[in-house]
Amino acid sequence: MADSLILEVADLEYDVLTGIYSEETGKPQPLRITIQAKMKVQDRYEPDTPLEASKNYMDLKFAAGEALPEGVHFKLIEAVADHICETLFAQDDRIESITVKIVKLAIAEANEKIGITLTREKR
Repeated sequence: MADSLILEVADLEYDVLTGIYSEETGKPQPLRITIQAKMKVQDRYEPDTPLEASKNYMDLKFAAGEALPEGVHFKLIEAVADHICETLFAQDDRIESITVKIVKLAIAEANEKIGITLTREKR
């Protein structure tokens, strides 16, 4: 089995313009977003290995929040996940694949987790 490095930020919550139904359009919907980024791994990580040998977790958080275009309505949460993937691939050539899980909080009843998981490989 090959070594792998997966960075993760989990359960970020953002209000995003998304949805296809009339009651969803025109107002932000709360989404819970988890991102995993599979990176090229170094042979070894020593105690003094600099951050440049990996990736800053805040870059993943940025892709899920601030990097989403303001005022753009995403009909599907799949499109939100795709935008996050493209943002991260553009940031760093060392990313091999990205998995984005999005849960739509507004439609959940009784703690259900309704949403999607999208995995993209670098093309």
